Amino acid sequence: MKLYFLFICFLITSLSFAQKGEIIKTEDGRRVLLKADYTWKYIDMETPNATSIIEEKTESIDENTCQLDANFEEPKLDSKIQGKLKRGHSTMEYVKKKVAKDNNCTVDDVLLMSFSEQLKKGVYHFCANGTKVTYKRLGNMIIKASSLF
Repeated sequence: MKLYFLFICFLITSLSFAQKGEIIKTEDGRRVLLKADYTWKYIDMETPNATSIIEEKTESIDENTCQLDANFEEPKLDSKIQGKLKRGHSTMEYVKKKVAKDNNCTVDDVLLMSFSEQLKKGVYHFCANGTKVTYKRLGNMIIKASSLF
């Protein structure tokens, strides 16, 4: 009985993987379904307008720029946590120096927009010279946050 059940499970999973296709996007913006039997078909029959493609590109550029108000004030950090981080040289002063060095700007050009901080870890969102950057702190180690982690 176990053997039959195992065989049926194997058969069902292999059939589901065999029917899977890949969806890709062409240069003009249409999506195409590539099937396993070497055939294809358009998913989107209409070609997107050139203006919509340009609008998408300009929106993606604007995502990385930070636009702050003239009266923007940095959020206040917990003084107890910052006092304990002073030993390991990972207070906000040191983090801002690292951000300024990584982004080729001065410390005055780096503004803290938001943060999530605990004693052992923290995530900081900065506006460095007009660009949004995110840094993580694990213990006393400060690293730039990447899209993978």
